[in-house]
Amino acid sequence: MAEDGDMAYIRTVPPQEAKGSLKRQYDAAIKRAGRVFEVVRIQSLNPAVLDASMRLYQALMHSASSLSRVEREMIAVAVSSANACHY
Repeated sequence: MAEDGDMAYIRTVPPQEAKGSLKRQYDAAIKRAGRVFEVVRIQSLNPAVLDASMRLYQALMHSASSLSRVEREMIAVAVSSANACHY
């Protein structure tokens, strides 16, 4: 457990070491966002979970809704800010 003020450490797979389905997920992240964000890397030890997480994200952000994509992104930014979490 991290001490107050210390950052917790979670082992991740760096993009240059990714293979198989994880490499495909990382390649898709780079194509989509220009890099592999930590929210993706943090799930790298279990590519099946990462895949499910990305499918859920895509369904939430791109499905029909009374909220626009911009409104959904604004909510995500507000929640991340409230949680002191980088979005």
